[in-house]
Amino acid sequence: MRIDKFLKVSRILKKREVGKQLALNERLYINDKLAKASSEVKVGDVVRIIFGHREITIRVLDIRLTASKEQAFEMYEVIEEKKEN
Repeated sequence: MRIDKFLKVSRILKKREVGKQLALNERLYINDKLAKASSEVKVGDVVRIIFGHREITIRVLDIRLTASKEQAFEMYEVIEEKKEN
């Protein structure tokens, strides 16, 4: 599944367009490699997302085409979350 779609379905981001912008601004990584919005993500991949002063690292646990709010939280686990002051 494309990373921008995964981030939307898992409800980490509200819109796919935000994922695309993060990728264009070099703020999206899969397994420590810079990712494009179209980069494929698989179960077990580690994704790092940088939002301004916040950075979150997650591990992909499940890939689903659609997910309810409860199911969305089962699609990933947060490994690390950092906030810069």
